[in-house]
Amino acid sequence: MKIAKRLNPLDRTFLAAETRESMMHVGSLMEFTLPEDAPADWLRGLIDEVRAQAKAYPPWNLKLRHPQLLTSPLQAWLEDDDFDVDYHVRRSALPPPGDERELGILVSRLHSHAIDFHRPPWELHIIEGLEGGRIALYIKVHHALVDGYTGAKLLTRSLAKSPEDRDTPMFFAQPPPPSKISSEGGSLMAALLDAARAQIGSTKVITHALKKTLGKQRGALVAPMQAPKSRLNQRISRNRRFATQQFQLERLRAVAKRYNGTLNDVVLALCGGALRQLLCELGELPQAPLTAMLPVNIRPKDDPGGGNAVGAILASLGTDTADPIDRIAAIIASTREAKAQLSGMTRGAILQYSALLMSPLLLSQIPGAVGRIRPAFNLVISNVPGPREALYFRGARMDGCYPLSIPFHGYALNITVVSYLDTLNFGFIGCRDTVPHLQRLAIYSRDALAQLEAG
Repeated sequence: MKIAKRLNPLDRTFLAAETRESMMHVGSLMEFTLPEDAPADWLRGLIDEVRAQAKAYPPWNLKLRHPQLLTSPLQAWLEDDDFDVDYHVRRSALPPPGDERELGILVSRLHSHAIDFHRPPWELHIIEGLEGGRIALYIKVHHALVDGYTGAKLLTRSLAKSPEDRDTPMFFAQPPPPSKISSEGGSLMAALLDAARAQIGSTKVITHALKKTLGKQRGALVAPMQAPKSRLNQRISRNRRFATQQFQLERLRAVAKRYNGTLNDVVLALCGGALRQLLCELGELPQAPLTAMLPVNIRPKDDPGGGNAVGAILASLGTDTADPIDRIAAIIASTREAKAQLSGMTRGAILQYSALLMSPLLLSQIPGAVGRIRPAFNLVISNVPGPREALYFRGARMDGCYPLSIPFHGYALNITVVSYLDTLNFGFIGCRDTVPHLQRLAIYSRDALAQLEAG
């Protein structure tokens, strides 16, 4: 008899949100330089090895009990007894010249295709033909299966810390790490009572936070529905555009120190500056500042991951001001106020408060509402911590890792950044028909950094 794993409420939300246009899968593009001693049939050898590792472990072997009824109240994860590695792991090649533009076009196309829910909801594409003999790995996985934190952590388990280590199994062929909850033991009833006490104790905190967020004296604090209408907040199609940008962390940290902000504040300033420039060119810059929703990881430091555990804050992008120094000052003030709201809250309280902040988002999913009402925010900007040391895949050195997230109706652009080694890697993903010139946005983020450094 198969053992079913229940879905938590957030996992169910991602399934319920799945439509032809708003596909709830996330992805990652990793680029590698092959080792100098790589044989001519290196890639064929890799494919043969993958096929030999046909067994998959949770969460990578889990499929839905009711794939045709995503919102079924009986929905659960089941282990796939007929796991087909050849379906999940695929090989692609770029047409000459195999540059970053051609790679972006291919990944945009792959990310535009929906996940097959009759199988474990993920795919790995091994892409050859990049300039210089390099390769890329593109993986996409449904957000109901893993969140960004978990996905990044589990994917890096396939990578090695040394170019000499060429035997690390693929991510899906590795048993999951032991759960701290099960190893620590304890009474289930005691855990439930602790959760109930935390729930009761957090009510006053949440109520006070909401009053401040929605009140007239909120200062720099951004409230839901404060975002202006914009080109970014229209209905979307199923087609995607994808662009990347990479920055040296040393440059970003120097800017953060100069303006007494955080690294994440600088990320927002680069996004705000780039969006302002693009929207000005299009003649569609709103008078009020664009606002961003920022997912906040609330897991313990050593949590092995699985499912979703994400809070949220709202922040201004300062796009209403032309001065880059005034813009980053507005961003810093906004994020400080938002973070102060979460201080002192329990994990459960943060989840509840975040859900209440995001509740106006549901209005935009009502047929005919998109573009007619003010959005809850203008876009999502996520910052996912990645590995801090050089990583290798079968001796090939990873040059960069670029995330792909989820545009959806009313929110046609998503920007996600991942740190790797001494770099910060930006992934810009947007609706092809709603957000034109996405590559310019990546270029303008570089211009925004130069302006802050010169200021």
